[in-house]
Amino acid sequence: MPPWLPRAMMLAMWIITAFGVVLWLFLQLQGLIVLLLISLFLALALEPAVNWLHRHHWPRGLATSTVMLLVLVLTGAFLSLLGSMLIGQVLAFAAEVPAMLRAGLDWFNTSFGTDYSPTNLIDQVSSATGVVEQYASSIANNVLGAGTTVLALLFNGLTIALFTFYLCADGPRFRRVICSVLPPRTQREVLRAWEIAIDKTGGYLYSRALMALVCAVAHWVLLVALDIPYAVALALWVGVLSQFIPTAGTYIGGAVPVLVALLQGPWAAVWVLVFVIVYQQFENYLLQPRITARTLDMHPAVAFGSVLAGVAILGAPGALLALPMGASLQAFIGTYIRRYEVAEHPLLSGPAAGADSAADPDADDGTPDQESAPSDEGRTGPERPDPC
Repeated sequence: MPPWLPRAMMLAMWIITAFGVVLWLFLQLQGLIVLLLISLFLALALEPAVNWLHRHHWPRGLATSTVMLLVLVLTGAFLSLLGSMLIGQVLAFAAEVPAMLRAGLDWFNTSFGTDYSPTNLIDQVSSATGVVEQYASSIANNVLGAGTTVLALLFNGLTIALFTFYLCADGPRFRRVICSVLPPRTQREVLRAWEIAIDKTGGYLYSRALMALVCAVAHWVLLVALDIPYAVALALWVGVLSQFIPTAGTYIGGAVPVLVALLQGPWAAVWVLVFVIVYQQFENYLLQPRITARTLDMHPAVAFGSVLAGVAILGAPGALLALPMGASLQAFIGTYIRRYEVAEHPLLSGPAAGADSAADPDADDGTPDQESAPSDEGRTGPERPDPC
């Protein structure tokens, strides 16, 4: 037996054992890791506002608490308005069911030559009481499970809030601890990457919040003018979903006001539908380019693909993390990837190619740039172009 073979076998066994232990720990701590990731990105999103307050002589802990409380109040107001709208619409729909049932039966009898009556239909529904009672019993048996789920959600929410507060309030100290175990050159790169993550994550979310506010106000004015009930809740619904759920959110958010307006009459629903479509074009071509000029604008296809990938990897939390993570990743690529001048080709001709060439006057010509010097003192890494 060669003398190195026992040592190689022991090394392989130790590597396999270590991999198994790490995999087991990851599976056991997967929930905690997801909570930490959510807290980290929430802290990155809140830190620009906290830094602004801190520059105006606010204590960092007080600034973090104020920003988090404001976000919590706005989220609670949105959910309460949405809940009141949902309950009101359900009650209104339940009140309209008898009239809808009679109209539907009249149309069915006229079209197919039948003689069904509401009384016979009620008798048939009453004969299925056993099924309804069984379903109600199963719901009652699941009350304990639902209560446990609510407690778990409450605990996870408090955990995220606690981690977010400490990551944001003690952000400088946390980064100092990380940099203390890294060499100077690596420290500069880590801090630069962290700065990009803060700027782009916060900027992307704040720009989306501003566009959501403008969208909500515009739809609120229309709904009030058409005398549509629950105008505030519907406007907030459209504004939030259209901005924070890419591509599909526009249609999901606009469908609910159209359905609610349909209860007022077909013409009200038509006006709401037309306004949703027209406003979407106005936002895409005029409003969004100006609001996102100083932040990072993501292509709708990239944003939608990021959300799908986040849901596939982490489930519902992945949808929350996908957009800021995609924005930060796009900023990293724009900062660290070297770009070259694109050769002329028929497949590259068109408005998009001309716009890209005009927007990138400093594109590299493909030759090594030996005269450029790093702007940071002592840094030998690549030059950082303007990510905006």
